[in-house]
Amino acid sequence: MCFGEHVLPLRSLHAQAARFGARWSEGASVLDLLQDWDRNLAVLRGMAGQLSAQHDSSVLMSSLQVHPPVDLPRQVLCTGANYRKHVVDLTLDMGVGPDGLEGAGLRRWAEDMMDERAAHGEPYVFPKLPSAITGAFDPLVLPATTQKPEWELELAVIIGRPARNVRREAALDYVAGYSIVNDVSARDLIARTDYKMLGTDWLRSKSPPSFMPFGPTLVPACFVPDPQKLQITLKLNGQKMQDESTADMLFDVARQIEYITAHAQLWPGDVIATGSPAGNGTHYNRFLREGDVLDSEIEGLGKQRNACVRQR
Repeated sequence: MCFGEHVLPLRSLHAQAARFGARWSEGASVLDLLQDWDRNLAVLRGMAGQLSAQHDSSVLMSSLQVHPPVDLPRQVLCTGANYRKHVVDLTLDMGVGPDGLEGAGLRRWAEDMMDERAAHGEPYVFPKLPSAITGAFDPLVLPATTQKPEWELELAVIIGRPARNVRREAALDYVAGYSIVNDVSARDLIARTDYKMLGTDWLRSKSPPSFMPFGPTLVPACFVPDPQKLQITLKLNGQKMQDESTADMLFDVARQIEYITAHAQLWPGDVIATGSPAGNGTHYNRFLREGDVLDSEIEGLGKQRNACVRQR
């Protein structure tokens, strides 16, 4: 439990929580709390009114090694190509479009395509291995397999109830909270070239260890009035590269949950990475190198800092 820069460990609150009707053991993790999130959130909110940063067990977050808020979720699902400006920019950057179109004409074609997709299309979702998850302040390890690793800062959704065939209008009721993820990608490994009909290869391009900085905290959904009005900002070595609102999503959080649960089962603790806005490495033709430092922030959800190191 966080109070500004101070945190209180769950184990120190176990005895007091039991008096509020909590159902977690002394060694419980956040993932354990998420298995009965509605009850446990009510307990935490009740306790928060009686606790403060001056509690005997509080410590500064800066003095701790900060692990991901959900260390090993069962499932991590990523929504790709989900920000209008990002996809339009990529279309121009990569020259993908009808033959003969370029410049302003290609941009108009891409914008029209995105508007049509938002009105009548569906989200594009793929899995990412939970073993890619690392902490919000841990090193980002650049493997030897890629020459074009790049950043993709995203709003993370943490599920708080079992969810299957959820209607869009009820979808946000299944959200426990929000956090920050960086869906780091090896851009040069996404497309298969040995057999192009295979299309994309998300295993090698998205799931190396440390390719998903996550956290530092889970902010309960009740403290995020509108997940579609959050500013996403990423700096590379102090230079701002991404600076966009979640309002630019083609498919909002509720629509993504509706789509995913129409095809798959979600469980408490599962994570949805909801897509990245414009300004990734491909757009700038600038990819991550050893020694780079990424400073990432989403409004109201905290900050990350990850230094890049090469795999040895």
